[in-house]
Amino acid sequence: MSLVLTDDFLSIVRENRPLLDVRAPIEFALGAFPNAKNIAILDDEQRRLVGICYKNEGNEAAVKLGKKLVNEEVQAQRVAAWRAFIEQNPDATLYCFRGGQRSGITQAWLAEAGITIPRLRGGYKAFRRFLTLNAEEITANTNTIIIGGRTGSGKTLLLHKIDNAIDLEGLAKHRGSSFGKMISPQPSQIDFENALYYKILQHKMHGYQNLVIEHESHNIGRVYIPKTIFDNYNKGSLVILHTPLHERIEITYDEYVSHAMQEYIAAFADEGRVLWFADINAGLDRIQKRLGSERYLKIKALLAESFEREDDAGHKEWIEILLREYYDPMYDYQLKKSRLPVLFEGSAEEILNFLKDKK
Repeated sequence: MSLVLTDDFLSIVRENRPLLDVRAPIEFALGAFPNAKNIAILDDEQRRLVGICYKNEGNEAAVKLGKKLVNEEVQAQRVAAWRAFIEQNPDATLYCFRGGQRSGITQAWLAEAGITIPRLRGGYKAFRRFLTLNAEEITANTNTIIIGGRTGSGKTLLLHKIDNAIDLEGLAKHRGSSFGKMISPQPSQIDFENALYYKILQHKMHGYQNLVIEHESHNIGRVYIPKTIFDNYNKGSLVILHTPLHERIEITYDEYVSHAMQEYIAAFADEGRVLWFADINAGLDRIQKRLGSERYLKIKALLAESFEREDDAGHKEWIEILLREYYDPMYDYQLKKSRLPVLFEGSAEEILNFLKDKK
């Protein structure tokens, strides 16, 4: 049975093919590709021991130790797990770090069991390089339209109505502000980058000439947009969303209070409300110095009282203070400093109409 090698990375991205990652769990946790499943040939300790042996005694001794650690019984367990994955994902592709021994041995063992799976030529390293270089080239040659606007304007809501858009905050699993933490943890930096690169390549595959994103800083929570991509984005033009203050208060309340609290309760049951309250307070604490003592204490008191009474109107009161007295002046100042040319300004409906012929 032939052991197929492939470097058709573009098809993997286009078709969102499942991937079988046989690297150690510690490597997978640092970063992998979208749609990848980790079923390691060597666990973390086995990988560590083989690595020490390779360093001290060379490749032949390391391979011999690997075979000893993954004996016939362990091999059968590995093959059974891989078989189950491949049966569920018959179009899967296999990889290890460099596409060498670990994935080669995996492919050979599967072939002995009558199972065929292609292996990535060059492994994780080659695929990652392909994604990085292509994403950088695409963003350098794609016109970027950046949606800006004051906090609570509904920029993300608008973005989700635009076909040729990429939701950076969605990929980062963070809303991009001091209060932006979500229940699900943020991805690793490499996972975020790989997911972003997939989206960029898929955007190009759709034939779009313009890319629409939300106005973001370099960092989104604890992950950051790779510098070259960020620099390319910031050669684009700005479209400013204008939303009345009363609507912005409702949008902010719905996202950060009503909907967020429901998510916390769904995830943590009775403790959910308390955890939501703690996270909102932590967000306030992060901007305490910039708020100033008097405003900080006023908002803290309103938040605590509204939480205790389950008072929607009270929540909207402290949200209004934050928007009007903190976020609005900060955004207006940043907009004045911005070197991005302003392409258009208007309501969500007006912007959608403006962008209709800009795909």
